[in-house]
Amino acid sequence: MEPEAPAGQAPAAASKLSEAVGAALQDPRRQRRLVLVIVCVALFLDNMLYMVIVPIVPYYVHAASEKPTPTSSPTPPTPTNASAVTVNTSESPTAALPAKSIVKLQHPRDNEDVKIGVLFASKAILQLLVNPLSGTFIDRMSYDLPLLLGLGVLFASTVMFAFAEDYATLFAARSLQGLGSAFADTSGIAMIADKYPEEPERSRALGLALAFISFGSLVAPPFGGFLHEFAGKSAPFLVLAAVSLFDALLLLVVAKPFSAAARARANLPVGTPIHRLMLDPYIAVVAGALTTCNIPLAFLEPTIATWMERTMAASEWEAGIAWLPAFVPHVLGVYLTVRLAARYPHLQWLYGAFGLAVIGASSCLVPACRSFAPLVISLCGLCFGIALVDTALLPTLAFLVDVRHVSVYGSVYAIADISYCVAYALGPIVAGHIVHSLGFAQLSLGMGLANLLYAPVLLLLRNVGLLKRSRSERDVLLDEPPQGLYDAVRLRERPMSERDGAPRSPPGPFDACEEDDYDYYTRS
Repeated sequence: MEPEAPAGQAPAAASKLSEAVGAALQDPRRQRRLVLVIVCVALFLDNMLYMVIVPIVPYYVHAASEKPTPTSSPTPPTPTNASAVTVNTSESPTAALPAKSIVKLQHPRDNEDVKIGVLFASKAILQLLVNPLSGTFIDRMSYDLPLLLGLGVLFASTVMFAFAEDYATLFAARSLQGLGSAFADTSGIAMIADKYPEEPERSRALGLALAFISFGSLVAPPFGGFLHEFAGKSAPFLVLAAVSLFDALLLLVVAKPFSAAARARANLPVGTPIHRLMLDPYIAVVAGALTTCNIPLAFLEPTIATWMERTMAASEWEAGIAWLPAFVPHVLGVYLTVRLAARYPHLQWLYGAFGLAVIGASSCLVPACRSFAPLVISLCGLCFGIALVDTALLPTLAFLVDVRHVSVYGSVYAIADISYCVAYALGPIVAGHIVHSLGFAQLSLGMGLANLLYAPVLLLLRNVGLLKRSRSERDVLLDEPPQGLYDAVRLRERPMSERDGAPRSPPGPFDACEEDDYDYYTRS
């Protein structure tokens, strides 16, 4: 009879634990912290999967290149084939080569590089095509359900990577990852902006998400190479699949996307269409800055290893480790920008402009490096500048939506994701051709010059910080402090009959556009 007592206490203990967890989830502050953890893990996972194949994919492509073709046979070559081999190998003293050498001649290394470049770009290309649709879907369906959908697609893509045996399956898995990223990344960043509507909490939360993105990109290659070497090619992908499944289950528990409350949230306000956001000149300036600042990183990643091998006789290990120290200045840039934005929030444009200048100077210095240490310093400066731009301008997008449009963030962060994808879709495909035709130095100098020339454009955003009067208006209209989840529905219920009493933007270069936005939402 005594062993039955612990068995009877187990359900009671489980019930108490469930009640404690439920009570913790009811606290808005704890809930949004859990949401931040879920989003950071999702962004970390996506960038881990993006970079983990870097040390693995050459084995797949090279194995596919060495597969026998109908032209290769174990029989000795005929005189015709022998003459062809002699023509192709005139510099070699060997008169005849085995059939396997003929196959290698049909699959040169340049062809493998093209395949790898297309494989890396396929994710960004599909993500670029899906983002306009995913942004609209997120605006209509809230943030939690698209994030769950994105995690599910990332799980399927990771499992496909684990069991891929040829290039075609890898290409399909990589493209499927782009589909999942279009939903997971956009909805995750938008959810952070919604859950943290006030500064400096919003900048701090978005900065933490950027730190997880950077950490995932930098730690993925050594993680994938180590597990691929000692545990098999499927091991790194199975680990990432387990992480994505756990993150999806945690999202189900915390956000409850299929509950009645979640379905009611989907019928709250309709966000501004993405095409109207793209026509907003302030948002267009920010999107251009995000694209420009990421072009050097996207173009250097597929080309710098070959340049290091040619100019400084660097090994593959040195080419891979050169990016690892850049994680420290990236996190430092995020931290500094968050602290400065908390004290001087109206100077976000200045932090972004300074970041573009640092990126431009660092990119121009890369071709002048002839040893490992100066190159690492230049790459650290590049990542430091990118951290400044991203941390300053991502919260600015949410702020612009708050004061100029409806506070629904799916479409505006879809535009930000499109800005990143433009750079990373062009990088693996275009960078190699530019290096072959113009040279690596011209590529780096051109990217640096583009960033230096774009930095003054951010002067157009200098009046954005003065629009904060609209933020205080929202606090007055709401009966309780904003908790996210489309607080703008209360604003849109306000009568707008007295046009003179509405808060107006300070004089700026885009006053006519603000007038058009006011007329559009008054009519709607």
